Amino acid sequence: MDFDLPDSALAVRDGVAAIAAKYDHHYWSACEEDHRFPSEAWKDLADGGWIGLSVPEEYGGGGAGMLELAVACETLAASGGTAGIFLYILTPGFGAMTLSRHGTEEQKRTILPGVATGDVQFCLALTEPDAGSNALAIRTSARRDGDDFLVKGQKIWISGVENADWMLVVTRTTPLEDAKPRTAGFTILLVDVKQALADGTLTYTPIPKMGGNVVTSSQVFLDDVRVPASQVVGEVDNGFPVLWDVLNPERILAAAGGVGAAEVALELAAEYATQREVFGRPIGANQAIQFPLAQLKAKTELARLMTYKAAWLFDQGRPCGNETNVAKLTGAQVAWEAANQAFQTFGGMAYSKEYPIERLFRDSRIGKNIPVAEELILAHIGTQMLNLPRSY
Repeated sequence: MDFDLPDSALAVRDGVAAIAAKYDHHYWSACEEDHRFPSEAWKDLADGGWIGLSVPEEYGGGGAGMLELAVACETLAASGGTAGIFLYILTPGFGAMTLSRHGTEEQKRTILPGVATGDVQFCLALTEPDAGSNALAIRTSARRDGDDFLVKGQKIWISGVENADWMLVVTRTTPLEDAKPRTAGFTILLVDVKQALADGTLTYTPIPKMGGNVVTSSQVFLDDVRVPASQVVGEVDNGFPVLWDVLNPERILAAAGGVGAAEVALELAAEYATQREVFGRPIGANQAIQFPLAQLKAKTELARLMTYKAAWLFDQGRPCGNETNVAKLTGAQVAWEAANQAFQTFGGMAYSKEYPIERLFRDSRIGKNIPVAEELILAHIGTQMLNLPRSY
């Protein structure tokens, strides 16, 4: 829906769509089958300036905001690159957006030009084996050693380590037991991934998974990784505001990816239902086929509007937690429901890898679990928007 999008966002949509059109479903399915990063699509998007969208202009980027980034992510997903949303979440989202808002001048000058050209990639290390949804419970420590910090701990489900130059690591410089309030004591650090790998202080083990294999998700082990104090993002012991500015963009981009995933699933289902004839007429003429798809089209439009609203509020510097959570919830739900209905529309052919439905089905399911579980979002809506009692 174009009526409330600024010209900058429309230009992003058209530019990303033009590049994405070069990479069809077969391309994305091949990357998934081969567990291969979509380097060709990445390079084309970077060369066109669509990866460096959120890098300020003075560092070689587009100077755009979260709304434009969300439109880019949605457009890539709607082209069939549903797992390709990691291209936007990891580096433009975690990297460029975070450094642009919270990085030092030295960090911006050193790192952001490479992000703008696509030569530098990011990942985020937050989740731990015993601290997933409850991020306050993380145990990865960063202790001072002269002008450096030594980082020790374990992270899990960290996507994109294999391609990353920089890792945003969420640490505790004050143990949870001593932190008052519990949101105190966090410090966000920039870890030079390749240096730490070379030193042997950072190692990772890929986790076999059912989908989204265009990037690897790994267990990460940090064994006294040395990080200069100049690579603190934000303030020591006061990193929680920075973390929220990481998590809100992640949820907005995940919502945008969900909207795009729903759009492409519905497009494929509608095309198949128009062409496939049973009992002498297209199956799409049957209301049992048509009405569920129509209902999901309506839900997709609503999820899109909420995603745009959350992104716009973020860009305005206004509170957006409620809108971000509603966008993430509805975007993930409609992506899964659309993929599931498309699967049903295709019947037995949905199992065939001749069609991309089975891949969309796998890619869409995970959105209900990450980057935050659906149940926690519902708890947020219940307690923060409906003022119901807390359950935890």
